[in-house]
Amino acid sequence: MTLQEQLTELARQARAASRTLALLTTDEKNRCLRAMADALERETAALLEANRRDMEAATAAGLRPAMLDRLRLDEKRVAAMARGLREVADLPDPVGRILEERVRPNGLRLRKVAVPIGVIVIIYEARPNVTADAAGLCFKSGNATILRGGREALHSNQLIAQILVSAGREALGDRFPMQAIQVVPTTDREAIPILLSLTQYVDLCIPRGGEGLIRAVAECSRVPVIKHYKGVCHVYVDGEADPDMAEQIVLNAKCQRPAVCNAMETLLVDRRIAPSFLPRIGRALAARKVQIRACPAALETLRSLQSDPPLELRPATEQDWYTEYNDLILNVRVVDGVREAITHINNYGSAHSDAIVTCNEQTAQEFLAGVDAAAVYWNASTRFTDGGEFGMGAEIGISTDKVGARGPMGLEELTTYKWIGYGQGQIRT
Repeated sequence: MTLQEQLTELARQARAASRTLALLTTDEKNRCLRAMADALERETAALLEANRRDMEAATAAGLRPAMLDRLRLDEKRVAAMARGLREVADLPDPVGRILEERVRPNGLRLRKVAVPIGVIVIIYEARPNVTADAAGLCFKSGNATILRGGREALHSNQLIAQILVSAGREALGDRFPMQAIQVVPTTDREAIPILLSLTQYVDLCIPRGGEGLIRAVAECSRVPVIKHYKGVCHVYVDGEADPDMAEQIVLNAKCQRPAVCNAMETLLVDRRIAPSFLPRIGRALAARKVQIRACPAALETLRSLQSDPPLELRPATEQDWYTEYNDLILNVRVVDGVREAITHINNYGSAHSDAIVTCNEQTAQEFLAGVDAAAVYWNASTRFTDGGEFGMGAEIGISTDKVGARGPMGLEELTTYKWIGYGQGQIRT
């Protein structure tokens, strides 16, 4: 069987499974999800062994530390996957929601009702937890899932999917379609354009990963793609910010988990507070081994900073302002007030997540209205842009598109709608 034939059959089976999934009741879906969560916890040892094989191969291949961190599973992360499935089970079913209802003058009653999208392809790198998160969300929303993870996580991803399918089958018997959750069985790069050309079977693609992966997927796909290219996120510390609050938010946004898309990449500091705040935050960042790439004004202030360890400091280039590092590297720029901060963000940012720290409500409201991003925060870290933190359960991705879903994507974003008409013999004249 050729690769084209293999993937066509996989997608055809997913389409058939999606028809069955659309008919499952809320109770049936929730029983499956809870059974899947229990099964992941029971199989923790086997999952860690599969992940160990992936980690060894990835380490030998020279995968950088940030990516190794994404790939790694431990008992805590397996438990988090199980918890995410249970949280999805506890959420309201998005399918069947009445979004709008109207009655026409002739008595025809119309309802706009949420329904599953159908078949969703998820393409992602490194993070095996995405396999459980994506499968769970798609299942609850009535969609069949085709998962194409990175080659570095192949053993982990395949085992997670097998566990989920087996648990679903045990929970529902023949009512559970075996092809509801499938992992693409090859790491051949040609699989992606072939799969995304099958418009008769595949309804949507959601890529998760670096900018290169997402652009490649968007350029080759013939099915709709929901995406964010990169996360160039900002924190602006206003001249009327509480310094203690600002320091905590900056450190959290940059250092808590620098390899994720909602981590801060550029710190903007109001010129009024720069002489006092920059040395303070510089010492805190140096202690956490963060490298600084600074504008001339910030460079002048930070160059004489005494810290242990010493602050790694260099001039920022024009390209740096556009860069998503996913690492302990931070751009720092001094700006003249909130309007210059907004201009910088809208010019260099990626419309993902940006934050202002200030005690001035008027300034905050100007920032919230002026910054063009999927999520904008006042006195909070950018790290909150996450489906779990938004109360959606495990998220399937984050979109910076302006048409359709935007921001963290949970259950409701994985449905479309159809119109249902209730008549009494009406005909159009």
